[in-house]
Amino acid sequence: CPCVRTLPLSLPLLAGSQRGGWTPEPSEPALHRLSHYLLAHYQKGTRPVRDWRTTTNVAIDLMVYAILSVDEKNQVLTTYIWYRQHWTDEFLRWDPARFDNLTQISLPVESIWVPDILINEFVDVGKSPHVPYVYVSHHGEVQNLKPIQVMTACSLDIYNFPFDVQNCSLTFTSWLHNIRDINLSLWRQPELVKFDRSVFMNQGEWELLYVLSHFQEFSVKSSDNYAEMKFYLVIRRRPLFYTVSLLLPSIFLMVMDIVGFYLPPNSGERVSFKITLLLGYSVFLIIVSDTLPATAVGTPLIGIYFVVCMALLVISLTETILIVRLVHNQDLQPHVPEWVKHLLLERATVLLCIRDRKKFTQSTTQSSDVSRQAESNDSTAKLTPYSCEDPRECGAVGGTRPTLGFAGRAEGSAVLQGVLRETTAIRQFLEKREEFRDVAREWLQVGYVLDVLLFRAYLAAVLAYSITLGTLWSVWRDA
Repeated sequence: CPCVRTLPLSLPLLAGSQRGGWTPEPSEPALHRLSHYLLAHYQKGTRPVRDWRTTTNVAIDLMVYAILSVDEKNQVLTTYIWYRQHWTDEFLRWDPARFDNLTQISLPVESIWVPDILINEFVDVGKSPHVPYVYVSHHGEVQNLKPIQVMTACSLDIYNFPFDVQNCSLTFTSWLHNIRDINLSLWRQPELVKFDRSVFMNQGEWELLYVLSHFQEFSVKSSDNYAEMKFYLVIRRRPLFYTVSLLLPSIFLMVMDIVGFYLPPNSGERVSFKITLLLGYSVFLIIVSDTLPATAVGTPLIGIYFVVCMALLVISLTETILIVRLVHNQDLQPHVPEWVKHLLLERATVLLCIRDRKKFTQSTTQSSDVSRQAESNDSTAKLTPYSCEDPRECGAVGGTRPTLGFAGRAEGSAVLQGVLRETTAIRQFLEKREEFRDVAREWLQVGYVLDVLLFRAYLAAVLAYSITLGTLWSVWRDA
């Protein structure tokens, strides 16, 4: 039988194969066969269309992952985004039934054609991780997903710092191909892109408000049209840190300056107190100078706020110096003019609702009475150089006594005249000192009223300035 004769021959072959370690090769995996099938004759240097008149439509999408830094001085925004591209490659199609029902495969990005889509605002190459593969489906749809660290130029407006909102654009366009070769579209709906914060790291200084998308065509020097897709990143700064470290210390110093007006104007402590506040505010400005954003384009409003606060402190110190100078050195000052008394001690007290204004008017009338009385006393003293309490002595002086005691009486009258002159001098000195005190009291009252008037004007200016800035910042914050 033929089968009986061949049996002994097959046994040695089988035994030899087992002894030599040889095993039958399994069938090649579907991934290997599909990869070899797709890339064997693939030309990655040409656009993947069978008809050159066919436009390659690239759908793009992005998701903001983090706002890394905002450089106001150099006008540079650094963000980390998840970028996605989708296009159709007509040379990367296959029948899944021939490859073990395989509908999707990952291929090296260096082995296929990739659109030359760049960001126009690029200023530096970021530290982006390299993703070496793309996904390809059996219909020829290619998905390129990669994270990108984007360093882009952005026009930053810091006028509203620290309540500023920035709007920076990312413009995606093909650097070489016109719109007839490569057209751009949005992968998702604009509403989904606008409010998508699912992957955003929301713990930094900046908060992502929304992402706007806009498609447009443009041409360069009347040449071919190009397609571009713009994404506007609208971000807002969180102002809590700057409010605590910048605004509150300035507000506290201004409040202490206002409280310093309650120190008596006739004491020198107010001047030293306000000088100390001015020096403290100067040191505060030196400390916060590094915190404020510096640009050559404009100055933030908070910087103007600090400068105005410094100017208000200087004005307050100047007002205090004038008041102190007014109420001191009264010996060299004349009486208060009548028009000053009328304006400050009568009109201004009513206008300022000063409670003790009656005391001002009474003291004014008393000082005028005292001055008139002093003048009458001076005239009386000039008319009667000496006086006598006993009428007999006066008669003796008049010549009714005998002539024998004239020498003794003349000597006694000389001593009496000396005593009277000394007494008159003492009385004139006391009256003069009382007059000086009245003048000092008048100027002190004028300084007090003027101090109240200037304090209320200063307080009104500070409150109006603070309310204006607070309103502006509130409007900008809620806009």
